Amino acid sequence: MNNPSRTQLFRRIPQVDQILADPGVQELVTQAGRDLVQRELTALLDAVRVAISTGELEEAQILQALETLLDRLRQRVIERMTPKLKTVINATGVILHTNLGRAPLSTAATESLGQVAGQYTNLEFDLSLGERSTRDQSISALLAEQLGCEAGTVVNNNAAAVFLILNTLACGKEVLVSRGELVEIGGSFRIPDIMQRSGGLLREVGTTNRTRRQDYEEALTPNTALILRVHPSNYRMYGFTERPTIEELCELGRRRGVPLVEDLGSGCLVDLSPYGISDEPIAQRSLAAGAALICFSGDKLLGGPQAGIIAGREDLVRALRKNPLMRMLRVDKLTYAALEATLLAYRRGTELDEIPVLRMIAAPKNLLMRRVRRLRSKLRQALPPSISVTLPAGASLVGGGACPAATLPGVLLGLSRQAGSIAELEAFLRTYAPPILARVESNELLIDLRTVLPEQENILVAGLCAGVRHVERCRTDKAAGQELTDES
Repeated sequence: MNNPSRTQLFRRIPQVDQILADPGVQELVTQAGRDLVQRELTALLDAVRVAISTGELEEAQILQALETLLDRLRQRVIERMTPKLKTVINATGVILHTNLGRAPLSTAATESLGQVAGQYTNLEFDLSLGERSTRDQSISALLAEQLGCEAGTVVNNNAAAVFLILNTLACGKEVLVSRGELVEIGGSFRIPDIMQRSGGLLREVGTTNRTRRQDYEEALTPNTALILRVHPSNYRMYGFTERPTIEELCELGRRRGVPLVEDLGSGCLVDLSPYGISDEPIAQRSLAAGAALICFSGDKLLGGPQAGIIAGREDLVRALRKNPLMRMLRVDKLTYAALEATLLAYRRGTELDEIPVLRMIAAPKNLLMRRVRRLRSKLRQALPPSISVTLPAGASLVGGGACPAATLPGVLLGLSRQAGSIAELEAFLRTYAPPILARVESNELLIDLRTVLPEQENILVAGLCAGVRHVERCRTDKAAGQELTDES
């Protein structure tokens, strides 16, 4: 600290009040508030003081840090005030990408969100009677209509739906589950763990690969509350396997007075077999077969917001509503608005056109080919000869723990460099506005247009062009710097 040079550097550090009085900083204060600006400014000045004290930086670097102080302050404040959750362009070909928020909502759903978000609504008010009502009243009727059952309700996700059902109908009692259905879903949530927390007593039946109706029948006791059938959404077993049909289990449950509950996972309401997906159970069929209750996710194959949808017998749904946990697990007006708009598309029979997830699954190969060729033509005109643009064959995935054995054929857009890695381009695209997420395989950047919305195509082309220019410029600058070093 006795070093005269250090003392002079400390004297160069401006006072906080002096900086806050700067007109440019005052504008930041107006935008972000004095507390945030002062906190970020103090952090920057403290970092300079530490650098001087420790000798971490040279004198020229300290002076440079002070000269750029206002610019760095502005950058930090703007960064702190910018929302971290942002839209991205999903060019990975994974339709229900869990890390990217799963199902994108339909236009009708987003419009419904906009209408109710900033205003009061009749969420728990019956306008015809002028009195309070239950918040799931309207959605219950719509679910009953679309699924062909008596009633329905909604909680915040499907794990919550399973938990609420078990806690309400089987707390302290046995629940029969096949050993082959003791699945683990995303985030290490396991059916046995949910069962234990709910108060239900797990009674395993059968074996991992083979479970028969007789196994269930022999396991039934006076203390059996439910038969739980779990759809293995994120895996499949092949070979020497056996599993009773839902009709067989429902018949057994009716005969012995034990309700069957089916956790469908992804929540498919339409037959997707024409598009190569034949192993996803359809919700209406489970109820028609006699399931007392079904539950499934709202943001997977249904194509709506995150939610846990429960449907089936009126008396059981009524019991779920009375559980005190229902208040903890219930959803808000935004979820109801988006879910109702999604279900109305099914009522209109336009779900394959309106709901993005279903539209992507059903997209014909010739349509994807036209889109890909159009973009290839634009890119070949805009990119330098060093970048190769091809149309490799590939496949898309449904993702989101749904249809693990199904792939959707398509044609990809491939970008590669004649020399060098493509990883720098992929990294640039992740920082673009909006970020563009793609796959890299065998040093080739792969763009799958199945998951790129048509209105995003021009942004995608602009991002790819900007990325290539950035990478080429960096490589040129690096080469020039290397030449200067070699010459010296």
